[in-house]
Amino acid sequence: MIFEIIVSLAKILALVLPLLIAVAYLTLAERKIIAAIQQRRGPNVEGVFGLLQPLADGLKLFLKETILPSYANTAIFLFAPIITFSLSLVTWAVIPFGEGMVIADLNIGVLYILAISSLGVYGIITSGWSSNSKYAFLGGLRSAAQMVSYEVSIGLIIITVLLCVGSLNLTEIVLAQEHVWFCVPLFPLFIMFFISALAETNRSPFDLPEAEAELVAGYNVEYSAMGFALFFLGEYANMIAISSMTTIFFLGGWLPPMDIILFTWIPGPIWFAIKVMFLLFVFVWVRATLPRYRYDQLMRLGWKIFLPFSLGWVIFVASLILIM
Repeated sequence: MIFEIIVSLAKILALVLPLLIAVAYLTLAERKIIAAIQQRRGPNVEGVFGLLQPLADGLKLFLKETILPSYANTAIFLFAPIITFSLSLVTWAVIPFGEGMVIADLNIGVLYILAISSLGVYGIITSGWSSNSKYAFLGGLRSAAQMVSYEVSIGLIIITVLLCVGSLNLTEIVLAQEHVWFCVPLFPLFIMFFISALAETNRSPFDLPEAEAELVAGYNVEYSAMGFALFFLGEYANMIAISSMTTIFFLGGWLPPMDIILFTWIPGPIWFAIKVMFLLFVFVWVRATLPRYRYDQLMRLGWKIFLPFSLGWVIFVASLILIM
């Protein structure tokens, strides 16, 4: 019993620590990539090539004072960023990095991920409400509406993948793509899933909850120090998580592109990391190149285009399976 608890704690630490390091250096990579696109240098003072910049930023936020707004609901105000950050971590319990490399290989792994992602909206909307600020409240409402709108499309797209596999287990979904990745036969759904992922994580061009010109900084406008840092870490951990889910559902997870000796000698977790890093690069690339959508355009895209299209694909794939 004690040994099992120690093993579980070791697995959690082995997952959480690299994840936090990945989040820290994702922020540096984002700043470097955007700087390169804009023909700037980016952070280059702290350490060699600016490699210590994330540590300096983290230390700065850790040492700052947490300022509480006068009329805020203090308990909920302080608890909201903890909810967001905690939910961004527990998602990783069922994500497999390789065959057998998963903390909990649940048979209902997909259902677990959908449940956790649905809870994520509570941290954001409670932070907006408890701040007692009109800007934070509007940002929280926008974020809640946006996440709920695009979760419907994401759910229908995942149902299409599940129809092809016949299992809710994430490992079995990856192994079902041994011959062909699902991004090939389901290419329109792959594109829709990635665009919905941008909206789900409040990333550009769908970063309406944090629109600086309209809402100052959105739902986290009243946060400073560690409260702001936890929201920041949660957002980037969610980016890595949604990229991992895209890799599992459409890019074959840890499987190599082709079953040839040149690719098969590379370990599966390396392939998984390469695919996730490519998707994260696209996240940053989109942020650097595309303008922000209007809110009505965002909602129209989710409800009038993605929802009917994804529902049509569910019916189409289900009909094909019945016929065959």
